[in-house]
Amino acid sequence: MSASATDAVWSALARALFARQDLTSDWVPGFAAVPRSAFLPDIIWPYDPGRGDHVRVSRFNEPGAWSTYAHCDVPIVTQWDENSDAHTPLTEPTSSSSMPSITLSMLRDLDVGTSSRVLEIGTGTGWSTALLAHRLGRRNVISMEVDAPIAARARVVLRRFGLPVTVVSADGLLGHAAGAPYDRTIATCGVRAIPYAWVEQSRPGGLILVPWGTHYAPLDMNVLLTVADDGRSASGRFLGLVEFTKLRAHRLTWPNHADHLAAHSFGSAAKSLTSVTAAELGTGRFEPSHLAVGTRVPDCVHAPAPARGGVQPVWFYSLTDKSWAVVLFRNGTGLATVRQAGPRHLWDEVEEALHWWRDAGRPGFERFGLTVTTEGQTVWLDHP
Repeated sequence: MSASATDAVWSALARALFARQDLTSDWVPGFAAVPRSAFLPDIIWPYDPGRGDHVRVSRFNEPGAWSTYAHCDVPIVTQWDENSDAHTPLTEPTSSSSMPSITLSMLRDLDVGTSSRVLEIGTGTGWSTALLAHRLGRRNVISMEVDAPIAARARVVLRRFGLPVTVVSADGLLGHAAGAPYDRTIATCGVRAIPYAWVEQSRPGGLILVPWGTHYAPLDMNVLLTVADDGRSASGRFLGLVEFTKLRAHRLTWPNHADHLAAHSFGSAAKSLTSVTAAELGTGRFEPSHLAVGTRVPDCVHAPAPARGGVQPVWFYSLTDKSWAVVLFRNGTGLATVRQAGPRHLWDEVEEALHWWRDAGRPGFERFGLTVTTEGQTVWLDHP
């Protein structure tokens, strides 16, 4: 793709993002000055909507395809399993460049002022870091990246644009007390528990924007927290569904199916029936029920298996012991068969959470919020 064609594609994307209000006028200069493509490595794995999967693209071997993906509104994986150069069904993304629409809408929601001091958790390619530094000045931005080679590469590209931001090579879990207090904290990775250190290092009234979720499902939800006047807590609502590479300390070690069944055999499992339907449980990746179940059934993973012969199995595994459960839905109608084994009666917990969600009016994520204190985090439902 020629330079003029690239500029045309990037301009077309800018117009589309602006029309959807993902890109707002205060971020337009940065969007024009620091293009995402300049921060991407030579080998990328963009998500191809047509194939429904990530594809490996080399700037050297496929410069046209590389440029097209780099300038489109698609997520791009830049690393698999800490430096692996391979994408297989068993690998997991450990660094990526989010869709421009997600990056820009999060910066919009962060609501920075001209002199805001920002802590960014997860430098990644450094593109969002550059957008922040271009707007606020490089001295007002501190970014943290757990992977030292990724941090080093981001520093090089940032300097190339005259934005030598402080990029700290460390786990963002503890924040960066040396640069506190911060007016804004933004995480560009999914978390399963918001560290209280991020609250402690914020100014009263400061904002913390984080993709948050549970291990029950891979989805995250952006939550925007406001730090209380006394600085001892932060609370706010969920804004929307997203899916991010997870904070390294919060990555899920997927339960081993065989180990769970070896601990508690299928033959020893209790058998029952349930009137819960597959539709009510939600077997997709982004379901309203997942937030309710994930918060009320902690340390539990659910995994829909391929349907066979009109039967859809959905498995549940405990992360604290070897308890498991499976529900067999038959064509989505009638009573489903349940088997569960181990110290935890996982399906009973899930069914109780689903009944609570149903009785609350099947609320979507927009009715939930999160509060973080020294005691931990609490998800709450706003009753209409």
